[in-house]
Amino acid sequence: MGRSFEVRKVSMAKTAGQKSKLYSKYGKQLYVLAKNSGADPAANPSLRSLIDKAKREQVPAHVIEKALEKASGGGGEDFSLARYEGYGPGGCAVIVDCLTDNNNRTITDVRNCFTKTSSKLGAPGSVAHSFDHLAVLRFPGESADQVLEILLGADVDVVDVECENGQVTVFAPSTEFYNAKQALLEATPELEFDVDEITFVAQTNTDISPDDVPMFEKFMNMLNDCDDVQDIYHNAILPE
Repeated sequence: MGRSFEVRKVSMAKTAGQKSKLYSKYGKQLYVLAKNSGADPAANPSLRSLIDKAKREQVPAHVIEKALEKASGGGGEDFSLARYEGYGPGGCAVIVDCLTDNNNRTITDVRNCFTKTSSKLGAPGSVAHSFDHLAVLRFPGESADQVLEILLGADVDVVDVECENGQVTVFAPSTEFYNAKQALLEATPELEFDVDEITFVAQTNTDISPDDVPMFEKFMNMLNDCDDVQDIYHNAILPE
């Protein structure tokens, strides 16, 4: 297929200083998903997938259990998705996804991150058109053709399949996430995914100059320090 992607999603480092932020992030996501779609992982594939992802990120079991218990109890906070878009240092395109119970607080925090790093917060849709919203599945493997055959045989719509360095990466429309994952697991029940998520993948990349790197890093650190920020997507390529 020849279509090459690299998913650029900013994840929080699992250092001691970031663990509480990481736990809070997953606790909030699990709570919202369980409250809206049901707290039983066996009956909620989205929740089950998120729990698996949290475990891979070494989120403790008690954090996961507390979020599910809270969602099952009724009441609690009402969180909503807030998405902000704009241009970061060096002109890179950025999407910031948040979960918030106070939109005024969240937009103020995110705007400060843009303003204090000479970045530009844009209108909704200002950069999202330059990203594809895709399901991404990555796992050990040696044959893209074999994986493609499995998916097409299960009537799964596929955007691309890549194989590099002993890893197969499947890109599919976001709506095909569970169909693609289920088809692969039925073909290879013991398969373990290194990545299984719905994410934004940039269509084009922006090279960041060495002079812009310190401001870019400051920008990302400030966003990660915002309590409501869940995920950050960008198309920046940093100099090696």
